[in-house]
Amino acid sequence: MPTQEKCRILDHQKVGPRHYQLTLVSQYISSHAAPGQFVQVKCSDSNDPLLRRPISFHQINPEHDTFSLLYEVVGKGSELLTKYFVGEELDVLGPLGTGFTIEPAKKVHILVGGGMGVAPLSALAETLKGPGTRGQVPGKNAIYILLGAKNKECVQCEGELKEAADQVVVSTDHGKKGLISDILLDLLDNTLAPGTWPLATIYACGPRPMLKAIAAIAAQKQIDCQLSMEERLACGIGACKGCAVKTISGYKMVCKDGPVFDSREVVFT
Repeated sequence: MPTQEKCRILDHQKVGPRHYQLTLVSQYISSHAAPGQFVQVKCSDSNDPLLRRPISFHQINPEHDTFSLLYEVVGKGSELLTKYFVGEELDVLGPLGTGFTIEPAKKVHILVGGGMGVAPLSALAETLKGPGTRGQVPGKNAIYILLGAKNKECVQCEGELKEAADQVVVSTDHGKKGLISDILLDLLDNTLAPGTWPLATIYACGPRPMLKAIAAIAAQKQIDCQLSMEERLACGIGACKGCAVKTISGYKMVCKDGPVFDSREVVFT
């Protein structure tokens, strides 16, 4: 169950051109959060802006009662959020939504992030890594992370993701060029043997056209795939019906039924 509480700011840093990482203290939220879920943050002490801003969990550290959010300044709400300092409190509602599902039988994990879609992948990668040695060790997970961004200044979390992954591939002007979907195909066809595909899961978060392309590849290769849908979220609890997404079983709410969906469920138009 989500909770609404005042969370003390432990750290707040600018980490990119318009990107900030915010670390908050909450024993309840940090211990109940899962990768792929999100919180709704009140960005001011007044009713302007009226709506909270949805931000996915970037890092979750229940041992220290903390969680981190990675956000980009794109409007009034996120701009106001940058004005908060260490020691102050933010009104937070969460954890909300349905996160990623990790199947124990799956041993190959491919994380695909486009733009700010990288934000929830850090918590997911840390969870997948688990304790001990990562990589091609019997019983351990192999983790591949593919990142797409406009330019190198917009690449977030590359260093920390390299700590959790066996391989990180970046598609920008300083990494491999091309669509992130093409890089995924290259990984599947030239790095991973087809025999490993049944043991693999693709987890993707990013713009809708990217998710559509990733879902098509997953269907072609018959690989399990989970998509974190990016829609405009208002209430965060499924009441306003403003974030409906079409699925094979009718319309569902991204904030309540998602944001993570099985790729075979989503109907792209």
